[in-house]
Amino acid sequence: KKNSITAAMYRMIADALSDGEKDEDVRVIVICGKPDIFTAGNDLQDFLNTSTQGDFADRPVVHFMKNLSACSKPVIAAVAGAAIGIGTTLLLHCDMIYAADNARFSMPFAQLGLCPEFASSLLLPRLIGFPRAAEKLLLGEPFSASEAFAMGLVNKVLPVSELFAYAYAQAAKLVNLPASSLRVTKALMKGLYLDEVQ
Repeated sequence: KKNSITAAMYRMIADALSDGEKDEDVRVIVICGKPDIFTAGNDLQDFLNTSTQGDFADRPVVHFMKNLSACSKPVIAAVAGAAIGIGTTLLLHCDMIYAADNARFSMPFAQLGLCPEFASSLLLPRLIGFPRAAEKLLLGEPFSASEAFAMGLVNKVLPVSELFAYAYAQAAKLVNLPASSLRVTKALMKGLYLDEVQ
């Protein structure tokens, strides 16, 4: 299903992020998919079956996004292939994003009769500017890795064959730096950024 994400998968990823946050031996978190697909977004059948169950705040996807956005450790994303819906939204909560030249990003919420999720309507305009964000969120059309780089959404675009090795090499550089200074620097950047947009 092209790495489409079920509630059970969100639960596992949320738990992994929580465990990584608590474990002092975990210094950096890397999120990646397969060489041909990052994620097709929510598993639609699972979403239809589970989206009305319980309170919104208790849903696994909410725990996943809260754990990701609150993570004090550096989070790197390595994106190859399509990153649809939540696949692009989650990138707005990562610290460094590396994309393969085959990456395609899409936020088709308006097309689906939905509003943008998890602060993407706030974060995307701040990151790439209002006119570009309006185009991406209102039209919901896919855009390429080179366009994402030009807009400042991703740090670097690489051939697919080099993507994961590069992302892990960047993670290794962070592992060799003082963990406390990385956490404080990230907290300062996020704090200042959030203060600016409020």
